[in-house]
Amino acid sequence: MRGGRAFAAAGIHLKERETDGMNQAQLTVSRRATADGVHVVALAGEIDHTTTDALRHALVPEDEGARCTVIDFREVTFMDSSGINVLVAANNAARARGGWLRLADTPKLITDLLHIVCLDDVIPLHATLDEALEAEHAA
Repeated sequence: MRGGRAFAAAGIHLKERETDGMNQAQLTVSRRATADGVHVVALAGEIDHTTTDALRHALVPEDEGARCTVIDFREVTFMDSSGINVLVAANNAARARGGWLRLADTPKLITDLLHIVCLDDVIPLHATLDEALEAEHAA
């Protein structure tokens, strides 16, 4: 695994995605808006260079007035640096609209990756989707 030594040196052991070299990553996306107008994106599958276009498109709110987005990572099994790039761009876009981006229910391997690149210092991580949505009312 490329870069595996750097992760191991940081005490993080990433599991390499199992593939026969012919399978392309799969990502399922569902979107909805809350009564408060928060754009909620639920993901399932893998985020890599083959699925980032779908992710990028899903992060654009259907309601152009929506400023805030929560991404539910509960069913994400893999993410590489291309996913990090999409998250950075989405966070910048949300802030440019006067809003925010929050991540919910991130699996440990993804949380570790976000920590390594310090993205967890920039984008708030919440244990659950409900917690991420409730934080809106506490802010």
